[in-house]
Amino acid sequence: MSESEDIAAVPESRNAMDKENRLRPDFVREVLDAAADGDDEKARALVEPLHPADIADLIELAAADEREGLVAALAGMVDADVLAEMNEHVREALLDQLEPQQVADFAAELDTDDAVAMLEDLTEDEQRAVLRAMEPDDRAAIEEALTYPEESAGRLMQRDLIAVPAHWKVGQLIDYLRSTDELATDFWEIFVVSPDHHPVGTCKLSSILRSPRSSRVSDVMMKEQTLIPVDMDQEEVALKFQKYALISAAVVDGAGRLVGMITVDDVVHIIQEEASEDVLLLSGAGEEGDINEPVGESYRARVRWLMANLVTALVASSVIYMFESSIERLAVLAVLMPIVAGVGGNAGTQTLAVTVRAIATNQLTESNRWRAVFREMRVAILNGLTIAVLIGVAVTFVLGSASLGAVIAAAMLTNIVIAGMAGVLVPLALERYGADPAVASSVFVTMVTDSMGFLVFLGLASASGLVP
Repeated sequence: MSESEDIAAVPESRNAMDKENRLRPDFVREVLDAAADGDDEKARALVEPLHPADIADLIELAAADEREGLVAALAGMVDADVLAEMNEHVREALLDQLEPQQVADFAAELDTDDAVAMLEDLTEDEQRAVLRAMEPDDRAAIEEALTYPEESAGRLMQRDLIAVPAHWKVGQLIDYLRSTDELATDFWEIFVVSPDHHPVGTCKLSSILRSPRSSRVSDVMMKEQTLIPVDMDQEEVALKFQKYALISAAVVDGAGRLVGMITVDDVVHIIQEEASEDVLLLSGAGEEGDINEPVGESYRARVRWLMANLVTALVASSVIYMFESSIERLAVLAVLMPIVAGVGGNAGTQTLAVTVRAIATNQLTESNRWRAVFREMRVAILNGLTIAVLIGVAVTFVLGSASLGAVIAAAMLTNIVIAGMAGVLVPLALERYGADPAVASSVFVTMVTDSMGFLVFLGLASASGLVP
């Protein structure tokens, strides 16, 4: 093949992506085939234009038995930036194949928060081996970060920041930024600290560049700032960034001293993680629910909630068993009762999703708790009346029984109202007693809507004289 033909065989980077900015399946297959055939040069040429995040996606899209060969073919292209963007399960599998010194070299190239995210997936023995291979300064920073709770600001923060005293002049600050090589390379604001290293204000870069060199830093800084405690949960950190439209924020220890900063690019990942986690917890799929998660871990995360659902299903079945004779005498009840339970379950899920989201985003607090409850009750009543009329009229005309239509309409209205109450009160109760409302709410709400739906419908049918 001529050199021109070889170049033509390599698509431009824009051709690697579809219109939704995802790697095209044929491009992924071409790279994997090149790696499998031993044509490392072609594989690297295809991948070379890609962003580190896209290279990470490419490795994740490969089957587990293809990844080792792909990473070997790409050689030095799978660097620290690619590992930082990679799914944690895929990254952990790749790190297991590396020597501690190689992992240490990757960690040294990353910001502290990214290095910590990479190392926290390893076992304690693996962590110690990697830390021993690191330079003393890098090792000390990561060891300190690992002492903080998981998913806390201490794990999320970066140690590299710019902090200066308030008495400096703007010109002195600018000269300091230009003449010192060991400063952080990426920053959006300067933190101003007192002699005991307590943050007293911040200076935007725009303010510094637009101020005379003779001005004091204390005159151009903003005294109002949002401080993040080092032990604050990352979800609360994300809410603060969202609420106050922050680009970066100072992190302080228990004594109020500046120990790090958090930037908005880190928070974007946290917002996505927390939102995904809540959705997965609501479904009982576990905290991660990742398609790259090992099968055993997925099984353990899901089976316990299926077992809990089995118990709640038995509760609903026991209600049906109570009315076994009624169902035998009027078989149409067996046809209609799943409708009552199913629509009630959907109504409960709607309210539950809104309530859990409101709790997670701090929209629902002690101050407006009962107002939210009464609001959801009004919505449930309106929904119940609408659906009750529709099902009542339909049953009356289709089955020719106005009495049965009235019974199912009343049962539908009652169950939708009960579902609305359960959808808002169950997560509020769990949150009040310190449990995560996203974890167990759906199990209890489903039990309530199913069992009450059957009980109300079959009870009304029996009490109304419909059953011969």
